[in-house]
Amino acid sequence: MRIRHLPETLINQIAAGEVIERPAAVIKELVENSLDAGATQIDIDIQDGGKSYMSVSDNGYGMSAEELVYCLDRHATSKLPDDDLLNIRHLGFRGEALPSIASVSRMLIKSKSRETGEAWSISAEGGKKGIPVPDNHPQGTKIEIRDLFFATPARLKFLKTDRSESTAIKDIVLRLAMAAPEVGLTLNLDGKKILNMPPSALAERLGRLLGRDFPENAMTIEALREDLQITGLASLPTYNKGNGLAQYLFVNGRAVRDRLLLGALKGAYSDVLARDRYPVVALFITLPAEDVDVNVHPAKAEVRFRDAVRIRGTLVSAIRHALQEQAGRSAGSTGTQTLVKLAASSPQPFAPHKEFIPTSASQLYSGMSALKIKELSESAQAFYQPLFTPTPSARSEPFPTIAVAEPSTTTHPLGAARAQLHENYIIAQTEDGIVLVDQHAAHERLVYERLKAQQQETGITAQGLLTPEIVELDDLRIGDLLQHTEILKEYGLDIEPFGPGAVAVSSVPALLGATINIRQLIHDLMDELEEHGTVQTLEERLLAVLSRRACHGSIRSGRAMTPEEMNHLLREMERTPLSGQCNHGRPTYIELSLKDIEKLFMRR
Repeated sequence: MRIRHLPETLINQIAAGEVIERPAAVIKELVENSLDAGATQIDIDIQDGGKSYMSVSDNGYGMSAEELVYCLDRHATSKLPDDDLLNIRHLGFRGEALPSIASVSRMLIKSKSRETGEAWSISAEGGKKGIPVPDNHPQGTKIEIRDLFFATPARLKFLKTDRSESTAIKDIVLRLAMAAPEVGLTLNLDGKKILNMPPSALAERLGRLLGRDFPENAMTIEALREDLQITGLASLPTYNKGNGLAQYLFVNGRAVRDRLLLGALKGAYSDVLARDRYPVVALFITLPAEDVDVNVHPAKAEVRFRDAVRIRGTLVSAIRHALQEQAGRSAGSTGTQTLVKLAASSPQPFAPHKEFIPTSASQLYSGMSALKIKELSESAQAFYQPLFTPTPSARSEPFPTIAVAEPSTTTHPLGAARAQLHENYIIAQTEDGIVLVDQHAAHERLVYERLKAQQQETGITAQGLLTPEIVELDDLRIGDLLQHTEILKEYGLDIEPFGPGAVAVSSVPALLGATINIRQLIHDLMDELEEHGTVQTLEERLLAVLSRRACHGSIRSGRAMTPEEMNHLLREMERTPLSGQCNHGRPTYIELSLKDIEKLFMRR
C-alpha cells in the first residue's frame, strides 16, 4: 500500500486514544487547564460516570473569540512561550487535549476573557468545530462534554460501569485537590455533591480528603537540598494500609505514579513496617523544570528525573529523619479508636432486684439484729481481704499473676508501671492519663535496635564460599549489577564478572545462612535495579533476619513480670529509637488521657 496522509479527524481520534482513555482522563485534562488559567474556584459536574455528560467550570483568565478557535486546533497552546519542551512550567502543555476530546464527543465551550471583558462560545461535534458566537457567560471558562466516544462506538464498549468510572473520576479529582489546596473545588455526581473543598491550608485539605485523623497521625516532611525541595505529610508507621493506594506523590504540582519514588518510600519505611503494609503519604517534590522530563507518558502520569539518585536519596533521608524525630510516638488514632470501642461497649443501665433496692445504710440494715450485722461484716471482710493483701504464698511466687508496682514517679513520658494484665499488657500511670503497653512488641523493638547497633559497630560478616557460585545473566543486566559491587560488598555479598553472560559470587552475608538461594538473590537484586535503581533487597533481607532474631529473643506473651522489670522496660522504651512501633509497624503502646477516660464515665 502507498503511504498517505490521514484525515485530520482520524488523527485527532488517534491522539484521543493516547490521551483520553476514559472519562477520568477528560476531567484531568480540563481541570489542569483551569489550574493553569489561574482559577481559584473549579466546579465539576458528572452524569452517568461521565459517559453522557461532563462539565468543568472555572473563574480563570478565560479566552477571547480568537483563542476559542485556536484551542480546538492540534498543537495550539499558550504553555510553551519559549518552545522548550525541557522547560515545562504548566500542568498541560501538549495542545492535544481539547481537539482530541472534541473529536470523540459533542463539546461546548463558553468563556469570558479577563483581558477583553467579552464572552463567547463555540461548539464542536466529532471533531468539526463551529464558529464563535457572543455569549453572556461570567468570568472564566466552562467546558461541557456530551456523549463521550459517540464518534468511536468501539471505544465506548471498553468503558466500565458508571460506578467504576465515577470512582476513577473521584480519585483524579482528589489528587488534583491535594495539589492545589488554595483552590476551591466541588464535584457533583448525578446531582449529588460528593466533594466540596473550600480554599484551605494543605494539612486541612489533606484531612478532609484522607480522613481527619491522618494529619494527627502524620509526620511533617521538610527537606531542602540546593534547588530540590520535598514537603508534605507521611504517616507514622503505626498508621498504615494494606495496599499502596493511599500514597500520593506530586512533582512540580503534577500527580504521578513513579516507580522510583514508590521504591524510595518502601525503602524509607522498610525498617518499621511489614512488607505487606503501606504508609499513607502526600508528598510534594519541587525542582527546576529542566531537571525533570514530564513528556515520557501520554497522560503525563510518569516522569523521568535527570538525577534520579539524588531524588531518591533525599526522599529516603527526609522520611527517615522524621521517623527518628518521632521515634517514640505511636499513632494517636489507636487510642481514639480504643475509646470509641470502650464507649460503644459501655454497660447498659440495669434494674436492681425488686425485693432489694436499698436507698441508704439505715434502710440496708433495717430489720437486722446486731449479731446478724456483725456476721455479715466479718464475712465480707474475710472475702475481700485476700484481694487487697497478698497471702504469704502469693508473695513467694517469682512472678505474680498481676504484679502491682512499687510507688514511683509518674513524670516519665511513659509513666510508672502499676499492673500487668493477662501476662502481656503493662498498665502505667502518667501525670495526665494511662499507658497500655504490649510487652512483647515493645521488647521486640528494643532487642532489634540493639542488634542493629551491634551490627553497625562490627560490620556485616561475609561468609566465603568454598566454590564460587556462577549465576548467568543477560549482558546488559550484568553491567547494571557490577556498578553496585562496592555497596554489595559492604553487605557481605562479593561478586565479579565471570566471562560473557555470568557473574561469580564468592561470598554471601553470614547472617543469611548456608541455605540461601544465591541465584534467586542475584535475580531479585537485578529486578529491583530495573524497577527502582537500587539494591535495597539485600539490606531488607539482612534486617529481616535481625527482626526474626529480635522476635525470638524478646519477652514472650504470657510471661509475668515484676514491677522492677516493667519499669525498666518503660525506661528502655523512652531511650530507644522508633520504640512507638514494633518491627512490623504495630503500636507498642496506647495512651489514654485522663480527660478522655473521665468522659467515658460521664465525669465531664
